Order: sequence, then structure tokens, then C-alpha cells
Amino acid sequence: MRLTILGGGGFRVPLVYGALLADRGPGRVTRVVLHDVDPVRLSAVVRVLAEQADAAGAADAPAVEATTDLDAALAGADFVFSAIRVGGLAGRAADERVALAEGVLGQETVGAGGIAYGLRTVPVAVDVARRVAALAPDAWVINFTNPAGLVTEAMSRVLGDRVIGICDSPVGLGRRVARAAGVDPDRAFYDYAGLNHLGWLRGVRVDGRDVLPGLLADDAALASVEEGRLFGPELLRGLGAVPNEYLHYYYFNREAVAAYRGAERTRGAFLLDQQAGFYETVGAGGSSALAAWRRTLADREATYMAANREAAGAGERAGQDLESGGYEKVALALMRAIARDERATLILNVRGGGALPGLDPDAVVEVPCLVDSGGTHPLAVTPLPYHAMGLVAAVKAVEREVLAAAGSGSREAAVRAFALHPLVDSAAVARRLLDGYVAAHPGLAYLA
Repeated sequence: MRLTILGGGGFRVPLVYGALLADRGPGRVTRVVLHDVDPVRLSAVVRVLAEQADAAGAADAPAVEATTDLDAALAGADFVFSAIRVGGLAGRAADERVALAEGVLGQETVGAGGIAYGLRTVPVAVDVARRVAALAPDAWVINFTNPAGLVTEAMSRVLGDRVIGICDSPVGLGRRVARAAGVDPDRAFYDYAGLNHLGWLRGVRVDGRDVLPGLLADDAALASVEEGRLFGPELLRGLGAVPNEYLHYYYFNREAVAAYRGAERTRGAFLLDQQAGFYETVGAGGSSALAAWRRTLADREATYMAANREAAGAGERAGQDLESGGYEKVALALMRAIARDERATLILNVRGGGALPGLDPDAVVEVPCLVDSGGTHPLAVTPLPYHAMGLVAAVKAVEREVLAAAGSGSREAAVRAFALHPLVDSAAVARRLLDGYVAAHPGLAYLA
């Protein structure tokens, strides 16, 4: 089976390859094609993957090839994993600067920064979808490109249900909560619903018993969970649910903005410098590429959402929180379920078809899905409470304006996207934000 990875020079590609190395089942991926627009990054990742295969002693490791030719990468693919970053980390750092200069959040998937990222990513993602439809019409696309829900919805207008969005946040949240509640994470069903980076864990059921209420009543147990320290037990009990970590930007927006403005560097600027160092080290040769990657990954995980933890007084990340949410494991389980009919229940970003009450059938939502050889089947979930549905509806309206702007070049639709977002508090600020982003990103010239 052939897997094509778009954004194949990306830092997290070795996580996906590591999952493939561990898969010994029939019908597994035997060939991986890496595509990237940057040949230097591609070369560095190829070195890391070669060392991974050697370290695993896998004589029959999936063959790896690299190319900067998109059409050549897509032709004949069974699965396409999309993890591109339009504008690179320099673009992310610019997104943060422009927003913070206006006193609003510039995080890459939330608020003004997420809108800017979406406006420059959607046209590229739609073009990729069209190339997939033309060159690999039977392929399934697994989208990890952020903003994941928005980009998946854009690609679904071309590919229908053959594009599926994944994220590691819901599974990581569910597993942390299950462990804190004293149950096996692999045996639990997670009642989770919302949009990507805007969802709530409402229940953790094992053998028909929901263990979440007991956890919410236990301050000590909650303090052992990263989200318990981030949000605080009072808020979680008031919600009757555990929010996705990204909801900290909504529930504590003033504190988050203040922390980001007071930080020495934004997250994007930190990652830009960190990864530049990694690729330079690997490109120079001599030392182990795999060891350099592992050191960089550990530092990246340890500093994740550091500004938010500081604002909440949550302290350093605990050892159990450093475990990857496992998006690569979700991707592997998804491919196995479709290719081998190994049925699985996974939290995915898919067209809801009415699974989440209050949104139209074409809206991409993040909900549990049954996956088999026929694809994904979203499970109907109970309605969100009004406070949560209000946020979901508002952010979905923003996503639709981004899609309208990207599809038509409408400046006014882009302004509406900023103005309608709950974390942008002024239409005048919305216009200044768009002007700032157009000036910072040549790829947004279509909105000038």
C-alpha cells in the first residue's frame, strides 16, 4: 500500500513513520512518498527516517522516496496524508505579531491568527484536493493541515467524504482523563463533540458506566490532569465537562493575551528558531539525525502552551502530559480500518450529516465516528448546551466566511470573518487585522 505525505519535510513526519514501522499486519504500508516544496527539509527528514528504520532493525521497513513534484507524489497513492504549512513557521510568527499588535490573540488555529492561516491555506488545500481527484481518485485523504476542521471542510467540497480530518487533542484529552479516573484508556468510549480545537469531553464510559462525574468531584484527581490545572476545578464542575485545551483561549482570553504579549517570544517565533536549528544540524551531517530530532521533539512537547500554563499558574508539564496525543496512531488506525475493514471508533473531523444538532449536514464537526471499509460514519451525539453551541455556531460562521473569501477573493467576506469571531472585539480592528495580514503575507494579495 502506498502512502503519500504532503509536507513530507515537516518535523512531525518521523512520528508517522514510527507508527508504520510498528505495523506488522497484512496489507500494511510498504511505500512512503514524501512531498515538500523545500528539498533541504526533505533531505533532513529522509535521514531521520533511515536512522529510524535502522534503529528498529526493520529489514522490510516501508521504502521511502522524496520528491518536490506534487503530481508525481500523488499518482497511484492509496492514502494521502496532508500536513502542509503554507507560509512556514515564519508565517505563523507573523500571524502572532500582527494580532498581538492589535491586542487580540494570534494563535495559529484560534482567533485572528487562525483566520489568517486559513485564508492563505484554503486556496492551496483546494488545489491539492483537485489534483488528488484527478490523479488518485480512489485515494483517501487524511488531513492534519491546520486549521484542521476548516481545511477539511474546504477539501470536502471537492472530495466529499474521502477526506477525513484528524487531530491529537481529543484523544490525548480522553486518555489523560481516563487514567486520572482510574480506568484503562483503551477500554473507554469518549463522549466528545464540537469543532476542531473547540470541543468538550462530556463523558468517559467503561462498561456502560460514566466515570467523568466522579473525577469532576475530586479536586486531587483533577489536579493530576493537565486540563484540571489549566481550567481549575470550579470551572470544570460548572461546565460538567472537560474542555479541549484550546478553549483556554476563550475562557481566559484576557489572561492568555496578556501572557502572550509579555512573553519573550511567541510560540511561532520559538518554533521557527528551534526548527531552523534542527534542520541546520541535520543538514551539516556528522551527528545522528534521529538523536537531534528526539531532543528537539522533547523540548517542543515540554514547552507546549507554556504561556497558557503560566497564566493559569498550572506549572510545568507533568511527565504523563508529555506523551504525544498520538495523531500518528489515529492516522494508522484510520488507514487500517478502511484498508482492512478493522473497525474502529475514532474522534475525527468529518462532514457531520446532522450528527451534531444545530449545524447543517455539510458542516465538518469533530465527533466520534465508526470507521470501516466504507469510510467514516459519524455517531449522533446529544446536543451541546447553549453556551457551547453558541461558540460552535459563531466559529462555524467564521469558517464559512473564510471559505467564501478564499473562494471568491471577497475582501468583505474576509473582514466579516475577523469581525464575527468571538475573540475579535471590533469591526474596526477586523479591518486593520486584514490590512496587516495582507501586508505581511504575499499569498493574501488576492484580498488586497
